[in-house]
Amino acid sequence: MKLVVVSAGLSVPSSTRLLADRLSAAVGRQTPVDVQVVELRELAVEIAHFFTNGFPGKALAAAQEAVAGADGLIVVTPVFSASYSGLFKSFFDVLDKDVLVGKPVLVAATGGSARHSLVLEHALRPLFAYLRAVVVPTAVYAASEDWGAEGLEGRIERAAGELAGLMTGLAGLVAGLPGRLAVGSGPGSGSDFDADAGADSGAGAAGAGASLSAARGGEGGFEVVPFAEQLAALSPRR
Repeated sequence: MKLVVVSAGLSVPSSTRLLADRLSAAVGRQTPVDVQVVELRELAVEIAHFFTNGFPGKALAAAQEAVAGADGLIVVTPVFSASYSGLFKSFFDVLDKDVLVGKPVLVAATGGSARHSLVLEHALRPLFAYLRAVVVPTAVYAASEDWGAEGLEGRIERAAGELAGLMTGLAGLVAGLPGRLAVGSGPGSGSDFDADAGADSGAGAAGAGASLSAARGGEGGFEVVPFAEQLAALSPRR
């Protein structure tokens, strides 16, 4: 599986990239992943040009393609003015509006003070909810005093486990489908792909209100399974 890490750190080295690396390493300990890091500071000029001419440069186009093809994302931003950085937001502004639909995302941030930790809930989580991504329950914030302190490693491991579980669960769901997996919220979303080479290429997927729907083959056609039901089926029984 492909894990893409988006880091908005500006300095070299940066605490943002350090947190991103620790999170991706933790995911790798949970499940085998191919990790690709997108450093946004290296794309700043191309992102600015995209806003003025509408065409991505070579490096930005490669980053857009990497995000689109990822099985899961880790996104990490420094906190500026009590929110994510402008560079971080600008990158997600230049992505296709549907590219993150149904994609598992782990959100994280770094800052100089623990007082900014709520940025995860009032800024990052709403942003990716709007983009219809599936944000894991545990978000990770690292203030300056957190490095080397008790607690950060536990949060990293818990968040990484949630992301790995979601990635492997969805991958297994796709592999086991006799029909199609449809990513989108309505008929003809244009994001369908075959989970079975023998599937009827004309089978549609209706998903009123579902951000990710799996179509199960059955007599007389396909049954659309809302994403929430799929996650419930994947969750361990208590």
